[in-house]
Amino acid sequence: MSDTVVRVENLSKKYILGHQKEEGYTTLRDSISNGAKGLLKTFQRGSQVAKPTSEEFWALNDVSFEIKQGDRVGIIGRNGAGKSTLLKILSRIVEPTNGTIKIKGRVASLLEVGTGFHPELTGRENISLNGAILGMSKAEISRKFDEIVAFAEVEKFLDTPVKRYSSGMYVRLAFAVAAHMEPEILIVDEVLAVGDAAFQKKCLGKMEDINTKEGRTIIFVSHSIAVVQKLCSVGILLKKGELIECGSVNDVITGYLESSAGTHFKRIDTHHLIAPTVMKAWVENPIFARTQSLEIKLEIYSPSEVRSSIDLLISTPLGIPTGYGSVGSFDYSQMICLKAGTNKVTLRLETVNLAVGQYFVSIDLTEPNIQYFDRCINCLKFDVIRSEEGFRPLEQAWDYGSIELPVFLEHHSSDARTIL
Repeated sequence: MSDTVVRVENLSKKYILGHQKEEGYTTLRDSISNGAKGLLKTFQRGSQVAKPTSEEFWALNDVSFEIKQGDRVGIIGRNGAGKSTLLKILSRIVEPTNGTIKIKGRVASLLEVGTGFHPELTGRENISLNGAILGMSKAEISRKFDEIVAFAEVEKFLDTPVKRYSSGMYVRLAFAVAAHMEPEILIVDEVLAVGDAAFQKKCLGKMEDINTKEGRTIIFVSHSIAVVQKLCSVGILLKKGELIECGSVNDVITGYLESSAGTHFKRIDTHHLIAPTVMKAWVENPIFARTQSLEIKLEIYSPSEVRSSIDLLISTPLGIPTGYGSVGSFDYSQMICLKAGTNKVTLRLETVNLAVGQYFVSIDLTEPNIQYFDRCINCLKFDVIRSEEGFRPLEQAWDYGSIELPVFLEHHSSDARTIL
């Protein structure tokens, strides 16, 4: 295998999903009665009792890739893409249906909160138990015991049963054991999201040290694009159980965003428009450093000449407004005169000083008396990263249907920060 530590060839995993006919609430008497009636019909008519239907579900389908020693691999994809199933197979928790896996070296996995912990045992006892499960010798556990406890920050609760631990304490202790066993391959799922921000930063720093100083391989799953971009050098994109792309993490992230574009909003009925409507909107630079400007382009159709206000609201994935440069309840507001037909507008917000992460943009078109022309909730998204390097511009568009474009009007303004 030379410097290849993980080789996956034609890997597939099939599950059988059972479907039962939905019924209302029944009593024990009803269940006994229905069972007796069904049995009687079977004997009298030779008919078969109805069986629940089932279907095949391929969580992974013909996946193949290689991981080299020292690679930091980030696996990304939407929910249900097969990421966790792949990690469970690599960790030898789940058997594949088809395909082969060859792994060179010792593997440590952190897939779920409290994996390998016994709730009735204390933290001290679970360190020994979990370490033994992961393959550490008794001498190795004793030698690294103090380091594990210090990293997990659970000294006060070391002799307390872990069933009384919070989920964050579970994660701290589990990650500390897995990270200190010196595995050749460390597999970490989204479980780190349970910990607080300070501990997440500590864990990422530890994984970087394991990789850079010790040359060990890391396989990491996260929905945070910024974290994957910062930690990983190689990316794997999964979609509905299939491998879409494997290569440079920057290229894979770009492909992931491209594949998700145009799936959130789509206006079907675009005929007989009687009010100004956003037909298309996109972020010109959806991945940028926090000191760069945010540029949003719109195509707005108006059946007649009208004065309108364009309002933008930036929020987190949880729907919490950021409050960036707020104008009233909005982050950005600009009055504009729309001509009859299609209007092309470019909005630029200079120096978007937001924390690293993903954000969504809502767009409102209103007239001066605050009557809504059009509202697009969370129709655009962008990511703020730490570095300005590593990404090519990506046009991320949401198409709201198609109409004839009778007029193209480029708006100009003396204020370069707003409308070009």
